[in-house]
Amino acid sequence: MNVADAMTPRSEVVTVTIPGTRDDALEYLQEQAFSSVPVIKETDDGEEFRGIISRDALIESPDEDQLALLVEEVPTISGDTSIEAAAQVMVEDGERRLPIVDGRLEGIITVTDVIRSIANGDVGGDTVVGDLANRDINCVYEGSPLTVAERELSHANVPYGVVLGDDGDMSGMLTEVDIIAVARVVEGEDDTGDSIANQDDDWAWEGIKAVGGRYMPTRNVELPVEPVREFMTADVVTVNKRRTAEEAAQLMIEHDIEQIPLLSGDELTGIVRDIDLLRGL
Repeated sequence: MNVADAMTPRSEVVTVTIPGTRDDALEYLQEQAFSSVPVIKETDDGEEFRGIISRDALIESPDEDQLALLVEEVPTISGDTSIEAAAQVMVEDGERRLPIVDGRLEGIITVTDVIRSIANGDVGGDTVVGDLANRDINCVYEGSPLTVAERELSHANVPYGVVLGDDGDMSGMLTEVDIIAVARVVEGEDDTGDSIANQDDDWAWEGIKAVGGRYMPTRNVELPVEPVREFMTADVVTVNKRRTAEEAAQLMIEHDIEQIPLLSGDELTGIVRDIDLLRGL
């Protein structure tokens, strides 16, 4: 199976055009919750692909307004590239979206597109997840304030935390999506009320807005201070080490999730993330 069979075609890809401003990219990333947006420039010879604008670039350069100065070069592939080869680029370069370029932008393929191909049996998914799971598991305590849990996920640089109860057993799952769902943006207010506290606190979010799996520059963001147990998903989808990558991919697509805890009996032994399934290819 080739990339052209799984990609989102150019006609369905939203892009931003240079010259333009950071707000053009911000609006797209906020609405679509993607990690990046392709950038094009209209020339006398037609549309020309210039790169991408990522959430990280907007965060790291909060004072830069011109899109042209925020554009990043990224790996590109052609439509006749195999799904396996595209997965290898995603894994090795840490890219969740790859532009398909053949002179001009032809489309985009994402990690989720590859996962769907695995789930449908279009590419190899016979590897058992016990061989793919990561044994390093990010965990949070169910009694921690959500504000503290958010900082823990950020410092760990992962979008999830397996939630542990008083007995140390898994009681749920907390993801950035759960946190974003209850975050409230406050524009132009000095008093953050029940936010992450004031600007002097270690975990203050001054200048940050929750968007997708990361955060966008803005004013203040308020988070509830209630414990994690009130926001986590208690009914967690799990797998055992004998399940195949194809079966795990089917669960990810069915439940719209990016990671699944690995259990041995009732014991938590690992975590299977979508990128782990790509490594199996």
